[in-house]
Amino acid sequence: MDKANAKGETVNELLKAEAHVWNHIFSFINSMSLKCAVDLGIPDFIHNHGKPMTVSELVAALPTLNPTKARNIYRLMRILLHSGFFEQQKLSQEDGYVLTDASRLLLKDTPFGITPLLKVMLDPILTKPWDFLGPCCWNLRLQNRASEPINTMWDSSITHTWLQNNDSTPFDTAHGKPLWDYACHVPKLCHLFNEGMASDARLIINVLIDKCKGSFEGLDSLVDVGGGTGTVGKAIAHAFPHLNCTVLDLPHVVAGLKDSGNLKYVGGNMFEDVPVADAVLIKSILHDWNDDECMKILKRCKEAISKQDKGVVIKKNVMIVDMVVMEKKKVNDGSFNLMETQLFFDMLMMVLQTGRERREEEWAKLFFAAGFSNYNITPILGLRSLIELFP
Repeated sequence: MDKANAKGETVNELLKAEAHVWNHIFSFINSMSLKCAVDLGIPDFIHNHGKPMTVSELVAALPTLNPTKARNIYRLMRILLHSGFFEQQKLSQEDGYVLTDASRLLLKDTPFGITPLLKVMLDPILTKPWDFLGPCCWNLRLQNRASEPINTMWDSSITHTWLQNNDSTPFDTAHGKPLWDYACHVPKLCHLFNEGMASDARLIINVLIDKCKGSFEGLDSLVDVGGGTGTVGKAIAHAFPHLNCTVLDLPHVVAGLKDSGNLKYVGGNMFEDVPVADAVLIKSILHDWNDDECMKILKRCKEAISKQDKGVVIKKNVMIVDMVVMEKKKVNDGSFNLMETQLFFDMLMMVLQTGRERREEEWAKLFFAAGFSNYNITPILGLRSLIELFP
């Protein structure tokens, strides 16, 4: 029998608790290992091989791999196998790796690939703010003199991190300005964001058009608010040729993008004005902003669908694609906990933006305060839902 300590905990219970803590301490290794595999192009090599690929075949296929590091590829694949990104099939002499549904989403040329989202979220610009979450840290600097080796020194000053200062976000603390202001002056980050959001949009809009066609019926015009470079707008315009689609985003985002057929681009500010239309679509936008900021956006959207002057409109609505947090429900899809991922996103919004992921009652409070009389939630988009608002 395990001995108990003063609090009645057995050694076995303490060891399990230790393993739980360790698992969370080192959970970043999962994402960094996945990023390494994607940067090496491993999913594409396995896909192009056309049959189960052994580790020796994989090593031979990696053009930039230093021969002295070859034995480490097995170790990388082992953790990704455990994480469900690859599977093994028995061959005559050794097992071969094949893709899973998850790793197929990381192929370069797949229509619904989300590699760009992986690259932007794990870019050092976006991971650095987590170091400033709190509560405080000493400044570490290197002292380098020609006559001495480099010595690690602790600076006497303390960096007061986000929980101790008045900055709006940890990103602001880390980089000196809010995310969108920073991105305007860093083309690399702006490009990564646009590519990441576009990759996410392809899958979601495909499902939305397929399963929610009724939401677009009876509409003559639609505005995609914060629509980036137009991935969603293009898909809707193509699926519904009768529908005039407008993509609204900041002027520098839509600069140089050309109107085509029933799709046009408008540079503007969603806090100030939204073009008049029968319906407004807001995908993955409101979770970026706090309640007061969301109220401003929602009121501009309500004004846009209330200014029609062409007679009877079959329906006017605002369509929101965002998360509805299932905080009091255990939402599992097999072994995958959707709830945990929603909470990850909530923390991400806290670190990068002023926003949050909201429960249904929090959404409802916003909707009614903005002047909408009713709403409907359709949970068909995995982590996210389609929320329809009616004035």
